[in-house]
Amino acid sequence: MDLGIRGKTALVCAASKGLGKGCATSLAREGVNLVITARGAEALEATATEIRKIGVKVTTVAGDITTAEGRAAALKACPSPDILVNNAGGPPPGDFREWERDAWVKALDANMITPILLMRAVVDGMIARKFGRVVNITSAAVKAPIAELGLSNGARTGLTGFVAGLSRTTARHNVTVNNLLPGPFETDRLRSNLEFNAKKTGKSAAELRQIRTNANPSGRFGTIEEFGDACAFLCSAQAGFITGQNLLMDGGQYPGTF
Repeated sequence: MDLGIRGKTALVCAASKGLGKGCATSLAREGVNLVITARGAEALEATATEIRKIGVKVTTVAGDITTAEGRAAALKACPSPDILVNNAGGPPPGDFREWERDAWVKALDANMITPILLMRAVVDGMIARKFGRVVNITSAAVKAPIAELGLSNGARTGLTGFVAGLSRTTARHNVTVNNLLPGPFETDRLRSNLEFNAKKTGKSAAELRQIRTNANPSGRFGTIEEFGDACAFLCSAQAGFITGQNLLMDGGQYPGTF
């Protein structure tokens, strides 16, 4: 299936590994040229070298997208993207009793304000060109909060509320804004959370991994490849009638009907 986005340009944030890399790779397979960002220059360049073999142009911007400097550098390299994939590492787990105001501000900056500012920077250009696709990588915790991820629960839910309003104002211009909500995927984030909970429970990370995969209806964790393909579809020409949605990808873990 041709997704109709060959020759478009995408800005993909935090794309050197994990879910961001999955999205960048899937878009590249559809012929989309990329500007990818990440904090670690070495990993970023390695990913760019890998993706260039697909046959698309890949520009790298090393920097922290959650800072003003990082955003400015990314937008200088890609001022008019057709596709924006917002992504940033989630805040650390813990007990809310231990989080001071600075921890909350940092979480909001990274997982709510940064994607809003990036959308603000590019959405009017998308409207003028009559094509735009924005995908925000958030979390399954938006649907089913995770107790130890309170910082993420709060910040990402705030972004979700903002997107619900924005997405309805841009759709008539063929500019869609949607959120992808990952559950357990094979990423560094999942592994670090397993280690955190291992220290709390006295079980090994391997034991907790087995418990979690057994409890998931799919019997496994997700792959970055299938996550990336879902992102690519939301960025497709065919997805122009899908906006303001929260696509939960968790292997069926969420037990609700809606």
